Amino acid sequence: MAKTPKKKKNQLPSGSYRVQVYSHTDADGKRHYKSFTAKSKSAARAMANDWLAKRNDDVVTPETITIYDAISKYIDVKKGVLSPATIREYQGTQKRYFRGPLGSMQLGDVRSQDVQLWISELAGKLSPKTVRNAYGLLEPTLEMFAPDRRIRVTLPPRKKPDLYCPNDEDIKKLLSYIKNEDIKTAVLLAAFGPLRRSEICALTNKDIAGNTVKITKAMVLGPDNTWIIKDHPKSYGGYREIELPDFIIQRI
Repeated sequence: MAKTPKKKKNQLPSGSYRVQVYSHTDADGKRHYKSFTAKSKSAARAMANDWLAKRNDDVVTPETITIYDAISKYIDVKKGVLSPATIREYQGTQKRYFRGPLGSMQLGDVRSQDVQLWISELAGKLSPKTVRNAYGLLEPTLEMFAPDRRIRVTLPPRKKPDLYCPNDEDIKKLLSYIKNEDIKTAVLLAAFGPLRRSEICALTNKDIAGNTVKITKAMVLGPDNTWIIKDHPKSYGGYREIELPDFIIQRI
């Protein structure tokens, strides 16, 4: 009876060889390894060494970076053009929704079904807007660091917000409960301006000429939880001049 050839180390049942090297430790402390398969052990080892060389040279490729780390790099690259508040929001989104299995995946391994499963899990416990915002951070990250990846997913449908606009009686009732005069002034600016909270917080005497208030900046909370004055409002359309009643100007 012929003997079954003894399987060599690292050899798969197919006859190919697999070499594994350490890749990274995820946010939960779990170690991950990268596998390379070839017809010979030397070829598999050469593939592994090539991957390690690129990683050690800080060359960012889909095979050398996880989704979580790619998002970190994306945020760093965008810091010069994004609002501090947006950076803070992105960092919060990254920590809340990319610390799990998807965030630990290499960019080169991620597939549409992986992202779709992640979206479906989030949609089961979060609003459509929150899920879309989370994917809105992943999508440009993939476009920047893995432009050849074609991810096709279905996002939860948008829901029309049920907004309520306070009427005069609501505002009068609110003002009657406010004892702090600065807060009362802020409410009046929001009601008669109308001004956003960030615009009210950034307002100074230099922005007022007669009964006209010029909106050119905003105060936002930055990534390190400190308040920052931006030299522009939330959007280009936010640049405007607003005429206010005499009694509000006098309070300011």
